[in-house]
Amino acid sequence: MALLLKNGHVVDPQTHTGMRFDVKIDGDTIVEVGENLSTDGCEVIDLAGKYLVPGLVDMHVHLREPGYEHKGTIESETRAAVKGGFTGVCSMPNTDPVTDNGTVVEYVKSVAAREGHCHVYPAGACSKGLKGETMAEIGEMARAGIVAISDDGKPVMNAQLLRRAMEYGAAFGMTVFDHCEDIHLVNKGVMNEGYNSTLLGLRGTTRAAEEVQIARDAILAETLNLPIHICHVSTAGGVRIIREAKARGVKITAETAPHYLAGTDDMVLSYNAATKVNPPLRLTEDQDALIEGLCDGTIDAIATDHAPHHRDEKEVEYNLALSGISGFETAFALGMETLVHAHHMSLEDYVKVVSTNPARILGKNCGELAVGKDADFLLVDPNEEWCIDSRKFLSKGKNTPFHGTMVHGRVKATFVGGKCIYRDE
Repeated sequence: MALLLKNGHVVDPQTHTGMRFDVKIDGDTIVEVGENLSTDGCEVIDLAGKYLVPGLVDMHVHLREPGYEHKGTIESETRAAVKGGFTGVCSMPNTDPVTDNGTVVEYVKSVAAREGHCHVYPAGACSKGLKGETMAEIGEMARAGIVAISDDGKPVMNAQLLRRAMEYGAAFGMTVFDHCEDIHLVNKGVMNEGYNSTLLGLRGTTRAAEEVQIARDAILAETLNLPIHICHVSTAGGVRIIREAKARGVKITAETAPHYLAGTDDMVLSYNAATKVNPPLRLTEDQDALIEGLCDGTIDAIATDHAPHHRDEKEVEYNLALSGISGFETAFALGMETLVHAHHMSLEDYVKVVSTNPARILGKNCGELAVGKDADFLLVDPNEEWCIDSRKFLSKGKNTPFHGTMVHGRVKATFVGGKCIYRDE
C-alpha cells in the first residue's frame, strides 16, 4: 500500500518550496508530489502543516566499527543519526582494521544492512593502513561499494600519492576527501594558536597548517582537472583559498562542521576536553568567514565529523584527551541556530547545505522531495526550543561541548526508505 503524506509544508531548495503539498510514496520511492492527491489505495498521514524536508546527508562521520566498538557501533551510531535527522551517512575508514580493502568494505556494508538504522556509505582509505606510503586497493574497494576515498583522521602528506589517488580514483568515479593539515606545522598542537593558547599554556596549532594543504590540493585539482573535496574547513584563509579556486573553475568542493559555526576557542578556557577537536575551534572572524562561505556557495556542505569517544578518553588532561565531538544529535539544531535563526540564510538554503549538496557530491539519489527520488525525509519543527542534554544521547559518545545549550529546531520524525525509523516522543 502506498503512503500519502498530506498537507505538508514542503521545504526543498529544488522543488515546491514554501507551499503545502501532498507527497505519495510507493515502496522506497517518491512517486508523486502535488496538491490534493487522491487517497485511493493509500495509507494517509495528515501532517497538518508540519514542515517536510529531505533527509539530512552527512558526508563525514566516524562510526568506529570495526575495531573501536567501545566508542560506538554501526547500530548505536546510526540510531543516533536518525534521531538527528540523518538518513544517510558516509563513514570514514579509520577503523581497525583500516577500511583499505574490499573485505572490510563488505563487512561495513553487511553490518549496516543488518543492524543499521539509516543508509551507510563507506569511504575507502587513500593509503594502505592510513600510513601515507602506498596507495590502497581503490579498484577493489570501488567494486565493493565505496563512495569516496579518504585518509581522514590523517592528512595525505605525500603530494605524489595524493595525485595518484586522484587519478586512479577518477577512473572509478571517486573523489578524494582530504583532511588538510601539515603535520609538521601542527607540531603536536592541541588548540588554535593565539591569545587563548598562550593564556592557557597549551600548545597551539597555526591556521597555516590547514591552509597550506588546502592550497596544495587546489593546485593539484587545477593541474589535473580532477575533483577534490576538502574536509572540515575551519579558517577564514581556507575559505578564501577555496573561493579563489572556484572562481578559476577548479573542481573543488568543501565542507565545514557545526561546531566551527557554533563554537570558538573561548570555549577552551574551561579546559573542558569536550572542546578538543581536529582541526581546532578557531576565532569569531573564522566563524564569520565560514558563514559567508556557506551563504555564497564557497562551502558546499555542513558535515558533522561525528566522532564518539569513550568517557575515559575525554575525561583526562587536555593534552592527553582524544580529539572529536559527538555531533549527530546536535547538528541540525546548531545549524538552525547559527544560520537560519540568526538570519544568515533561509530554511530552504540550509536544507541545500545539509541535504541536497551532500547527496549530489556523494552521487546519491536523495536530497530532494521530487518524483523518482528515494523516500528519505524528515518532519521538523524549525522553531521548537530545547536544551541539549548529552545524557540523553543515543550515541555511545556523550562528548559534546554544547551540553546545556538552548537551541531552536527539532527533528520530529525521520523516514528512511519510506519507513518511519525515528519519532520524537
